Amino acid sequence: MKLIRTYGKSSSEAEQLLQQIENRSADGTARVEASVKRIVAAIRSRGDDALRQHAMRLDGLAADAPFLVSPEEMKAAWEATPSELQKSLKLAAKNIRRFAQWQMPTSWTREAGGFQTGQRCFPLRSAGCYVPGGRYPLPSTLLMTTIPAQVAGVARIVVVSPRPAKETLAAAHLAGVHEFYRIGGAQAIAALAYGTAHIPRVDKIVGPGNLYVTTAKKLVAFDCGVDMLAGPTEIVIASENGNPEWIAADLVAQSEHDPEALAILVTSNQALAKAVSQQLDAQSSSSRIAKQALDSNGVIFVTENPMQTTVVTNRIAPEHLTIDGERDLSWVEHAGSLFVGTQTPQSMGDYVSGPNHVLPTGRQARTRGGLSVLDFLRIVTTQQYDGAGLAQLGPHAARLAEAEGLTAHAASVRIRAAKSGARTQGKVD
Repeated sequence: MKLIRTYGKSSSEAEQLLQQIENRSADGTARVEASVKRIVAAIRSRGDDALRQHAMRLDGLAADAPFLVSPEEMKAAWEATPSELQKSLKLAAKNIRRFAQWQMPTSWTREAGGFQTGQRCFPLRSAGCYVPGGRYPLPSTLLMTTIPAQVAGVARIVVVSPRPAKETLAAAHLAGVHEFYRIGGAQAIAALAYGTAHIPRVDKIVGPGNLYVTTAKKLVAFDCGVDMLAGPTEIVIASENGNPEWIAADLVAQSEHDPEALAILVTSNQALAKAVSQQLDAQSSSSRIAKQALDSNGVIFVTENPMQTTVVTNRIAPEHLTIDGERDLSWVEHAGSLFVGTQTPQSMGDYVSGPNHVLPTGRQARTRGGLSVLDFLRIVTTQQYDGAGLAQLGPHAARLAEAEGLTAHAASVRIRAAKSGARTQGKVD
């Protein structure tokens, strides 16, 4: 893992590295965009035939295997799951559902003297949930994506996952999933976005994935809703006095997701930086993927002072961010999800806390947080006038419309006022 000071002789090198990190999303997707475009175009033009061709070549799908996973297969996977794991999955599902319910917004109407304004919350009709199925089974991601959609009231929830593990199928049974396809990669994203003969299109696609999945979501985003570009994993720990063994453990844990994972420690404590570096060497030795990610993308930024630590951290705008304690909440501006205090492993958020582990990467934390029940809702505003309200505000609307040269807008106000007997030519306060 590279250790670099952000001040002194290495300041220009550190700045260059920071700029590369800030551009990580565009640089990453650019590497695979051409091949992803070909896959998406093939699915869009040839449907199921192209989907099966790519699924066989890239995911190892058997030529005669159905795309759709049967309810019996999901039920059998659940029944074959050890009781202790069943208990843990149930606990995770309970906490995820409760947190989504806490997040759920309400419909409301407010009186404003002659008119009403408000909002109505409508669920999406359909959502596609992508669950990675490569190196590791991710039943937790199935729960994290499907349960908030259920809480929101989405009628059709579709899961796609390549080579779904029995643990993922078991989680699908627990969550009550009815539509599960054994497909993945860019081809699955294209199928969800544009539909095929066997897989009707969805209104929105959510969930994390590798660079191919992320790039495909980027390419279809104008034709189908997407939540965010979520992947590969990012972790930043900003600490001045943390436990080096625990810090290293979190860095290794998130790095084992993907060789492309980004793992960073930011600190002005040089002794802490060196201690964490030593711990990383020891703790990553048993994980080839984590070691590869740390060697390729791991950085320890040693800053000049704690204030510079905050600046560097906010520039990175990471997916996961750990801070030393509640006092640090005051300076955090950008993070997908926050882990506060030394007793809070990021892995708890990955599984059982309740807040979602599908989080924005590539500095998207500057504009949004993690997946939530809000991603499956449409907030539609309402407004309703009576004659008195139109008489009071109509002249203002008509005047603003005429100032913009939109005389028909002004006329649409006045014609109603004339019908209702309201006076729209009165004095403006």
